Amino acid sequence: MNELDSDVIRQLADENDGLKAALENLRARLEELERLADTDTLLPLPNRRAFLRELERVLHQAARHKTPAAVLYVDVNGLKAINDCHGHQAGDAVLLHVARVLKASLRAGDMVARIGGDEFGLILDHLDEKAARAKGDVLATTVAAEPVDLGRASIRVSVTAGLTMVRAGDDVETVLARADAAMYAQRSER
Repeated sequence: MNELDSDVIRQLADENDGLKAALENLRARLEELERLADTDTLLPLPNRRAFLRELERVLHQAARHKTPAAVLYVDVNGLKAINDCHGHQAGDAVLLHVARVLKASLRAGDMVARIGGDEFGLILDHLDEKAARAKGDVLATTVAAEPVDLGRASIRVSVTAGLTMVRAGDDVETVLARADAAMYAQRSER
């Protein structure tokens, strides 16, 4: 092999190394963009997009393996009044409080996501209806038990949770509609 061939091989190897580094950089950026696309902009939770994808997965799993799963639709009570009285920063603190309580109270295989302004969706996988109802009650009690410290004031927050069980033949929209209707039914009972 002559000197010209060695130079060409070195150049190609250097270009190959540069392409490998660029590809690795692009992969890392893609992973970050995917994470950002699935994360709520305010809260350290998945967003609606990620929630819907996970719910779709759970629906298929429940249908295939005949395992129970529940969906809770949780709404923060009186957030507009909190925003009006204490400001939007206080409303954000309330949302963060609820998000932390919900997240800390779930099992590793469950999911909580912010699916709307003051609405959270929870997927309780492999949980029967009785246990899911008990979990919903515990979550509501836990949120209400700890006041939110706003610095100049401390406020108590409550949530209303609607529960639905995943049924054979369900699709994502049907499950969410049932859980939302259950939440409004719970609110009207109060």
